[in-house]
Amino acid sequence: MYTEKVMDHFQHPRNVGEIENASGVGTVGNAKCGDIMRIYLDIDDNQIIRDVKFKTFGCGAAVATSSMATELVKGKSVQEAMEVTNKAVMEALDGLPPVKVHCSLLAEEAIHAALWDYAEKHGIKIEGLEKPKADIHEGEEEEAEEY
Repeated sequence: MYTEKVMDHFQHPRNVGEIENASGVGTVGNAKCGDIMRIYLDIDDNQIIRDVKFKTFGCGAAVATSSMATELVKGKSVQEAMEVTNKAVMEALDGLPPVKVHCSLLAEEAIHAALWDYAEKHGIKIEGLEKPKADIHEGEEEEAEEY
């Protein structure tokens, strides 16, 4: 069901923990499955992500996608981190079962939420970054009720 890379990142997650006085912190959740993901970024004056940590409450796939997402953004510029999509996270893990794709979306949203927090704290605008949702399903109920 899970690839070797997913199992490795679940059993041996990278970059677990918190960063005190982080440049940006992003927390997102998925009310439907109960997963909560928090990403901490330490960004230097040149907008390079020096360090990244995560704390995730959720299933094995949520832990694995968090771990892989941190690996993908570490050492990258803020703009390069913006390009890390849920698809990139899934590909780096050699795929996810269809019912777990939302975990990779959560990882992408957590990165964006942390970048949003960083931008807000520093009074800057990051190209292509939109205000994050607290829950990745936010707004779906309204859409469903219209029909």
